[in-house]
Amino acid sequence: MSDERKKREKLVELMRDMPIAMMTTYGSEGPHSFPMARQEVEPSAELWFITSRDTRHVRDIGVDPRVSLTFSSRDSWVAMTGRAEIVDDRAKLGELWNTFAEAWLPGGPDNPDAVLIRVDVESAEYWDTPGGKVASLISFAKTKLTGKTFDAEHGTVRP
Repeated sequence: MSDERKKREKLVELMRDMPIAMMTTYGSEGPHSFPMARQEVEPSAELWFITSRDTRHVRDIGVDPRVSLTFSSRDSWVAMTGRAEIVDDRAKLGELWNTFAEAWLPGGPDNPDAVLIRVDVESAEYWDTPGGKVASLISFAKTKLTGKTFDAEHGTVRP
């Protein structure tokens, strides 16, 4: 298996446990960050989000499609950049709809205010400290004793 494929699989694996992203848009009012629930992780480098049509981030994407996404868990981090597009596809919305979306947009996928954001990822980086808290504590002790820093597993992926 190629190194690039291993990195891509590692990225997808890490993201399975990271449902919430901080998305940053770059509209006419400058950068704006907000939490968004990711709906799917596709190895094809495509991410989907459900949102309300009348939001600043939808307007921002209409002005400038560039977005940054950051995800984190207790011991892993992912940062991505890409291009976002507002997608008004009721069939895809129905396919992705869940109870979490219902809490923010009552009325189900037929709610006329519900719309999708598709992000085509251009680059991604991840940092993973396998073993969680215990491994981090051992690494901290090792650093104190040897003076050598602990390096998390790091990878860069360009789809």
